Amino acid sequence: MTAIKWTEKYRPKSLKEVLGNGKAISDLEAWARAWEIGVPEKRAAVLYGPAGVGKTSAALALAEELGWDQIEMNASDSRTATAIQKVAGAASRMMTFSGKKRLVILDEADNLYGAADRGGSAAMLRLVKETDQPVVLIANDYYGLSKPLREATLGIRFRSIRKTTIISVLRDICRAEKAGCTPEMIEEIADMSGGDLRSAVNDLHAALEGAIELGEVATSVRDSKSTIFEGLAKILRGSNAAEAVKIAWSLDESPEDLVHWIDENMPLVYGKDDLASGFDRLSRADVFLGRVRRRQNYGLWRYASFMMTGGVQAARTEKKGGYIAFRPPGYWRRMGQTRGARQVRDSAAKKIGTHCHISSRQAKAEMMGFFGLLLKEPEMGPKVAALLNFSPEEIALLMGTKPTTKKVSKIYEAAQKLLEDEKISEIEIAWGGSQKSEKSQKDGPDAGSKAIEPEEVPIEEAGPKEDRSSIDPGEGPEPMEPEKDDRQRSLFDF
Repeated sequence: MTAIKWTEKYRPKSLKEVLGNGKAISDLEAWARAWEIGVPEKRAAVLYGPAGVGKTSAALALAEELGWDQIEMNASDSRTATAIQKVAGAASRMMTFSGKKRLVILDEADNLYGAADRGGSAAMLRLVKETDQPVVLIANDYYGLSKPLREATLGIRFRSIRKTTIISVLRDICRAEKAGCTPEMIEEIADMSGGDLRSAVNDLHAALEGAIELGEVATSVRDSKSTIFEGLAKILRGSNAAEAVKIAWSLDESPEDLVHWIDENMPLVYGKDDLASGFDRLSRADVFLGRVRRRQNYGLWRYASFMMTGGVQAARTEKKGGYIAFRPPGYWRRMGQTRGARQVRDSAAKKIGTHCHISSRQAKAEMMGFFGLLLKEPEMGPKVAALLNFSPEEIALLMGTKPTTKKVSKIYEAAQKLLEDEKISEIEIAWGGSQKSEKSQKDGPDAGSKAIEPEEVPIEEAGPKEDRSSIDPGEGPEPMEPEKDDRQRSLFDF
């Protein structure tokens, strides 16, 4: 037995050797041939589908067949904006010495999460729009890519490999390795692969190297996760309530997310009467979800799941034929569009709540309108904006207008002028106090021996008129001149 992994040893060297996805391979080859002629409209292609169905193998086989150079970035690489621009961006603009094309492969393009990949999605979008070389993105979840990225690329779907195809590949490998593989063992491996050819080859390699008997090929059966669109089809268009409930638990979606998917796509399948009954069942599921949030009792999830799957399915009385394009929840899109406005609202409420010694929730409910009226007052508006240090966006939100209007900019500029004047006043007060302190230190304790002219004696310090002549100017301490309160009135004192 060789030490090389069989998945690498028997990786396809040409597109014809990539089995199980003939339509996807022909689309990929047509896109590549367009690059041989010039620059196609879609400069990048996305190969998407389940794991182990030949996406990466097809990209590498394409480069091998056409004689292209290739460079690959995968999940183990840091895919920040800087890294993508430095590695993939540079490779996508430079020709090879031979004049051949260079294929840029970005694996796991749908896994751009966390601080390590910050800016990577935007950099990837720029890359596919500006590249001078062919680019292939590889993803398991097509909708894990951003919508602009999907629109800028050619989507090519790879499907799970059929069991018969997997059995054929495993037999060819056993024949090449001259290994004694029983038909029962090969069929068992193919059954447990779930359409994943790569895992089937790995299982065969492990079984033959370890001399594992039939029934001991794998330690456990792999879970085959259904996609959300397959699940929606079985829930909304199926007729088996038990199957609908089962598919809900196999989806990689929580009940809180699944209820939005069903809410968005139910009108595409149900008629008017069925739709009313379906939404009634869905509202009952939402009641259970609310109890889960309030009571933190996640055991109620099963009741919510049953109502939103089997219950909703039972509400349908008419079947609708033809293809239906299911879509992601519009609620998520709207929440994404209003995220900035909600952040501005929360920031303004926090400032108001801190100043008024109330919670942010109470500020949003009771005080936002009041402060909006204050901002509209010509004299009071700039003072309020300066007092709470409102940004132009916060001023516009409270006034019910746009941040780019002249009224908002006028209030904001006046508020900044007040804050600047306040800082200057504080500096002058602090500087004046230090000057007086230095002067008193220079005068010293002998200052009391100097004579004081009568007109310099403060009125409030002098005694009655008849006793003023008895005061000896050469005796006693010098009366202190009262400090003048030249501090400007603070804008925060209104």
